[in-house]
Amino acid sequence: MLTKVIAQTNVDHVEKWFERAEKIVIVSHVSPDGDAIGSSLGLYHFLNTQEKNVNVIVPNHFPDFLKWMPGAKEIIIYDRYKEFADRLLMEADVICCLDFNVLSRIDTMEETVANSPARKMMVDHHLYPGDFCGITISHPEISSTSELVFRLICRLGNFNDITREGAECIYTGMMTDTGGFTYNSNNKEIYYIISELLSKGIDKDEIYRNVFNTHTEGRLRMMGFVLYNKMEVFRNFNAALIWLTKFEQRKFHYRKGDTEGFVNIPLTMEGIRFSCFLREDTEKNMIKVSLRSTGSFPCNQVAAEFFNGGGHLNASGGEYYGTMDEAIELFKRALVKFEDQLLAKK
Repeated sequence: MLTKVIAQTNVDHVEKWFERAEKIVIVSHVSPDGDAIGSSLGLYHFLNTQEKNVNVIVPNHFPDFLKWMPGAKEIIIYDRYKEFADRLLMEADVICCLDFNVLSRIDTMEETVANSPARKMMVDHHLYPGDFCGITISHPEISSTSELVFRLICRLGNFNDITREGAECIYTGMMTDTGGFTYNSNNKEIYYIISELLSKGIDKDEIYRNVFNTHTEGRLRMMGFVLYNKMEVFRNFNAALIWLTKFEQRKFHYRKGDTEGFVNIPLTMEGIRFSCFLREDTEKNMIKVSLRSTGSFPCNQVAAEFFNGGGHLNASGGEYYGTMDEAIELFKRALVKFEDQLLAKK
């Protein structure tokens, strides 16, 4: 059995909102990842079984390795179909905000979602949720938003309405947001949920292959280039840094998602507890910051203090508006600031 993490009052309100709603729109954050797409499509498939008019809208394109997911072809890309998406958002009875905690995380969709007369509910697992939803289901202790979607559906008494397609999406979100269940995944209830998803007929091995083993030749060559030429190891801090410029990404024919997982690679070295990946965004004039750690080192504190970001203890991110050299120097300053924690025993 699962612990009743979600408050009963929230469950009751969601049930009433869903019963009364005819048009429901699901939205998620900019540069959607596996959990954003997995949770959105998991809820999408469930609401379809309830005979609702439901749409999923995301701010921009998501990686190709997620496009195999059932329902992915139905996702509306806001920056391509803005007028149509705006109309859906304004006509919605309920907007479900998944895997983000503040409206700025949905980029150019922010204004329309804020101004929509629809009732708004949040399902998320990031720290410090904003106050823009009538229902806020926020649980940072939970491994992924996809897990929360599963828990919510079950608390509504609708486990039997989770289809195989929905289960595949939920599992994908859980798997990707824990690095294949290698971090933030020690809660035994995660594996109970996996067993329940397996009962729906999913093939978890095939899902793993679809996500992690369908990359391009360019990605592999770029990975080799990064590890040989663009990785700096700070042994005196138990940390490592890798970085990529726009020019270098173009050299290897970069596609969205090609650098997914790069930040985890330095953590495979003995003694490395903290890894940082800096990447010049190919669409915006900024640097994307990805941080990963092992044990008790709080990379989310580094993200919040130095890179205008946040996240989880072992998996966080942020942004930097400036040059790559400046971002690298900022990372080095963070190492000095957190030296005691980096060198402390796990």
